[in-house]
Amino acid sequence: MKKITKAVIPVGGMGTRFLPITKSVPKEMLPIVDKPTLSYIIEEAIQSGITDILLITSPYKKVIEDYFDRHYELEHRMIAKGKTKELNILKENLPKVNIYFIRQGEPMGSGHAIKLAKAFVGNDPFAVLYGDDLMKANVPALKQLIDMYMKYDANIIGCMDVDLSSVSRYGIIKYKNEESKVDTIIEKPSVEEAPSTTAGLGRYIVKPEIFDILENLSKGIGDEYQFTDAMKELMKTQDFYACKIEGKYYDTGTKIGYLKANIDYALEKEELKDDLEKYLKNDIKFNK
Repeated sequence: MKKITKAVIPVGGMGTRFLPITKSVPKEMLPIVDKPTLSYIIEEAIQSGITDILLITSPYKKVIEDYFDRHYELEHRMIAKGKTKELNILKENLPKVNIYFIRQGEPMGSGHAIKLAKAFVGNDPFAVLYGDDLMKANVPALKQLIDMYMKYDANIIGCMDVDLSSVSRYGIIKYKNEESKVDTIIEKPSVEEAPSTTAGLGRYIVKPEIFDILENLSKGIGDEYQFTDAMKELMKTQDFYACKIEGKYYDTGTKIGYLKANIDYALEKEELKDDLEKYLKNDIKFNK
C-alpha cells in the first residue's frame, strides 16, 4: 500500500460571495486573525505527513504564489531594524514542504481543476483539500482520513453529521449495508430525499484511477466539471469509505462561516482572548 504524501488544493474559484474584496484579494487569502485561511489548510496537510502540495490557482491569484515564497527585501529590512520577532514570524510561516503551482485558465469547476494535477500525482493515491473548508481538530482532519485509508486501502471522503434541516446545502452520503462504506453521494437533497445526515466536507483521499474518469467527465451542476461526479463514477468500480471527522468545521467561503472561524481562532490566542471575551460578553448590544 502506497503512503499518502501528495496533496492537491484547488484555489482557482472566483469568490463571488465576498465581493468586492475578492476583486483583488483571493478568498483563500482572507485572514483568520493574522494568517490566511489557506495557510491553516496547508499546515493541516503538513501535520498529516504530506510532503508535496500542488496549488491550482488562476491568472488572478499571483498573490498566493507570492505569499508562500520568501520575501528577501522584507527580511533584510527586518534584520537592519533589529526586528527579530517579526523576522521569526515570517520564517516560521514558510511551509516546510515542497509547494508547486499550476494555473487553471478559467474557472470550469473542481473536476477540471483536479484533472490538471495528473502529471503531479502520477500513479500515487493523493489527498484533495478544498481551500475554503477549514477544520479545527486535535488530530488533523486529513490525518484522520489517512488513518482510515491505511486501514481499508480505499478511497476516503471526509464527512461530518449535519442537522437534518441543513442537508439541502451539502452532498449527502448514501451508505451501503456495511458501516462507513459509501454507496453514492446525493447532491443537495431535500429533507425527504436525504439518505442520511452525513455530509461530505472538502477532504478526500483518492486513487489515481480518478484521472481516467476526469478525462472524459461531462459537465454537471453549474455547467462545470464537478469532482463529486467523478467520484460517483469511480464508486462503480472501487470502494469508498466515509471518515467522520472529529473536530469543528468552518465554511469560510460563506461570510458567517468566516466570521465564526475568526472568533474561535482569536479566542485561542493569549494576547486576544481576555479582551475579546469581555467584548463578546459585555460590550455587544443586540436590538430586538
